[in-house]
Amino acid sequence: MNTGLEIQTGAEQQRARSQQLGDLLRRSAARYPDRLALAFREHRDTFADLNDVVNRTANALISLGISKGERVAILSRNSRAFVIVRFALAKIGAIATPVNFMLNAEDVAYILDHSGARGLICQDTLCPVAEEALDRIGGGPDILLSIAHGGGAVSDRWSPVEDLFACADASEPWTDVQPDDPIQMMYTSGTESRPKGAMMSTSALLDQYVTVIVDGEMQPDTVELHCLPLFHCAQLDCFLTPDLYLGATSILHDGADPAAMFAAIEAEKVTKLFCPPTVWILLLRHPEFDKHDLSSLRQGYYGASIMPTAIIEELSARLPNMRLYNFYGQTEMAPCATILRPEEQLTKLGSAGRPGLNVETRVVNDQDDEVPVGEVGEIVHRSPHLTLCYYNDPDKTAEAFRNGWFHSGDLGRFDEDGYLYVVDRKKDMIKTGGENVASREVEETIFRHPKVAEVAVFGVPHPKWIEAVVAVVVPKPGQNVTAEEVTDYCRGALSVFKTPKHIALRDSLPKNASGKILKRELREEFAVLFEG
Repeated sequence: MNTGLEIQTGAEQQRARSQQLGDLLRRSAARYPDRLALAFREHRDTFADLNDVVNRTANALISLGISKGERVAILSRNSRAFVIVRFALAKIGAIATPVNFMLNAEDVAYILDHSGARGLICQDTLCPVAEEALDRIGGGPDILLSIAHGGGAVSDRWSPVEDLFACADASEPWTDVQPDDPIQMMYTSGTESRPKGAMMSTSALLDQYVTVIVDGEMQPDTVELHCLPLFHCAQLDCFLTPDLYLGATSILHDGADPAAMFAAIEAEKVTKLFCPPTVWILLLRHPEFDKHDLSSLRQGYYGASIMPTAIIEELSARLPNMRLYNFYGQTEMAPCATILRPEEQLTKLGSAGRPGLNVETRVVNDQDDEVPVGEVGEIVHRSPHLTLCYYNDPDKTAEAFRNGWFHSGDLGRFDEDGYLYVVDRKKDMIKTGGENVASREVEETIFRHPKVAEVAVFGVPHPKWIEAVVAVVVPKPGQNVTAEEVTDYCRGALSVFKTPKHIALRDSLPKNASGKILKRELREEFAVLFEG
């Protein structure tokens, strides 16, 4: 039907109405030009300073031939350069592709090859790994830039990215980036298989920022310490970028070193901090925890994996002025899906909260029918946060988005008040002797043992039970605990079929850089435990 309505838009109108990732920094610089935006090591950039160097870098990238839609990989620990490059790429419409700096050359080669990266920006100490990766694929990116991170000289294959920061052209670049144009590609953590490239659009990121700002009660007058890797979407897109969007101050560290974190919180009067549960536990167990003034902390956030309820209770007791939030989601959700607010932490212990502002969440069965309250099923989402697709993988994209919902691969249930409880990863559910065992339930039980610091529970093949429950336990520092002691503890709290048939003691658990426990490695290690 012809309504007679005609809307004409031209290039100038598009520019005037622009809402791109790069626009966020420019607007904050206009509002708060002299406010500290980013502190990293000896560098302290105001918002005006940061926007200026980002513009110079963006114009230098254009002169190198980088254009809209081209992928540029970033292989680096947290640094000032990482932040500058990320926003410079956004201002020219290129697709930033962060790479896990803990990957070996084979895995880096896979991502460079799969993404079709035109450029690679790499921390100096990681250049040897990057060069091995490039040699493996026999080509790859033709623009190679190194980040000075204290690692000394690099080969002549690299040019210093810092030279781009001094580009003479500081004008604001303009590229017509539409809301659904891809602007960032995040590779899934790959704890189970080869990582997938989740292609994120400008609008998906912006809608997610609104959700975390509103539901996470974020304000422009805060100071946040960022210690987790920026290659991971949690630190980058739930915290650092929303802070720069709001005009808040960001203190950036290149790792989660407890002593350095305590010192920074005290010196910079840090008010916000995000850590995965593994890092919160590390902080609580550190001998310097009670030696520093941490009273400036007003907001604490956790996510990336499930927080033991005992740690929530301990944080509430030891940091009583800090309001605690749980962000749950997936890389494909940019990443936040549900949020548990501070006033709900103790009344809804163990919950992931309720769907965020721009999110719908359901729990469904294998036929994708919504299940009744209290029943366990797969967690699915509808949201403008969602990835456009898995890059160059139409089959996995179609499977994930079947029936118009994104399938997370997580199992959960809703209670009668609409709060979501994540029961397990679908792949982590153990079926032993015909009975389903949620690894999280067993982990929560073992974690309550007073001598246990960390635990991972998983299933391995068993000749009689098909799968057997196995636990790897890390004792608290200075504590001696035996496998028999833990087994007896479980027998007193769990059904017989849920009690681990084998318990191993370790000094640490394998984790990726975002703090997720790599159960895949543990399954592989213990796969033949019950053979013979």
